[in-house]
Amino acid sequence: MSRLQADHLYKVFGRRPDESVRKLADGADRDDLRADGTTAAVIDASFIVEPGQIFVVMGLSGSGKSTLLRMLNGLLEPTAGRVLFDGKDLTALSPRDLRAVRSTKISMVFQHFALFPHRSVLENAAYGLEVQGVPRAERLARAGEALELCGLAGWEDSWPDELSGGMQQRVGLARALATDADLLLMDESFSALDPLIRRDMQDQLLELQKRLKKTIVFITHDLNEAMRLGDRIAVMRDGRIVQLGTAEDILIRPSNDYVASFIQDVDRSRVLTAAAVMTEPGPAGTGVSGSGRAAADACGCETVGPDTLVADLCAVSARVPHPVAVKDADGTVLGVVPQSRLIGFIGDEQRPPTACDAPGTGTEEVPAHA
Repeated sequence: MSRLQADHLYKVFGRRPDESVRKLADGADRDDLRADGTTAAVIDASFIVEPGQIFVVMGLSGSGKSTLLRMLNGLLEPTAGRVLFDGKDLTALSPRDLRAVRSTKISMVFQHFALFPHRSVLENAAYGLEVQGVPRAERLARAGEALELCGLAGWEDSWPDELSGGMQQRVGLARALATDADLLLMDESFSALDPLIRRDMQDQLLELQKRLKKTIVFITHDLNEAMRLGDRIAVMRDGRIVQLGTAEDILIRPSNDYVASFIQDVDRSRVLTAAAVMTEPGPAGTGVSGSGRAAADACGCETVGPDTLVADLCAVSARVPHPVAVKDADGTVLGVVPQSRLIGFIGDEQRPPTACDAPGTGTEEVPAHA
């Protein structure tokens, strides 16, 4: 499996783009260039997407996220910088070689389905393979398998206008999966769907990812969607990536007040996990004494895993008469979550977070009876 790397990408529209890149590298911003009729869409974007990750790029309209996505597969040529994938510098490929990479290695799922109304569901799902020149019998068989993966078995002979919006988007996803591309680029793919169908498509994508382990770059303006889907998230503003990290990193340690204001309405209990809020047991000064750890090891009370959401952890805490032990798959105590600490994190929901916010250390011990 191949990793994707964006290396100091710039995209400038207007006169003298190379000169504009030099100004931006020296500290100029978008407003400094507008007087010359120049628009800096993406400014010095760098990141790595590891194989099997869902990497989410989020930001408001005009932040540069869709322009960034189109540079990743060569639909837009960077003004400066490189895109590296599968051991190749995509920005150095000939047009012919780039088209070959796009047809076999990279698939794109669009916001507005992009289905052909005069083709059946099966034929739509097989279109990418048709472009590749795959024989008809093989491409229809592979398209049928992809439709089944996306929950559309039995709809192969239907027409697109007979499907709901969510089902049409599943056809678009099946078309991308049928090519067996290593990299999926998804541009606001669920934004046109109503909230319930959108949530269902998010579930579908997460379930497929468990099985297929694709490398995915997902563009969205919806923070809750980003937090739910992303293994790592890049937050963009005015063409620049202003924070890069996990959902927990961004919620607990926003890099600036812009990010802090962006995340203030997120339900933290549905994003943060026990690992993010626990106090590590161990020697004095780490929050829980060694005797407390031994007690937690011996306790027969209900425990949680490190990936347990805070929302579910609250229910366990209400049933346990002491701090909740967090254990790994082998039963080793990784930490504990005192009720006072949970209350503190839930209380943070009632005020806007700031860039200075960070998890506390906690001082409570697991009682001896635990």
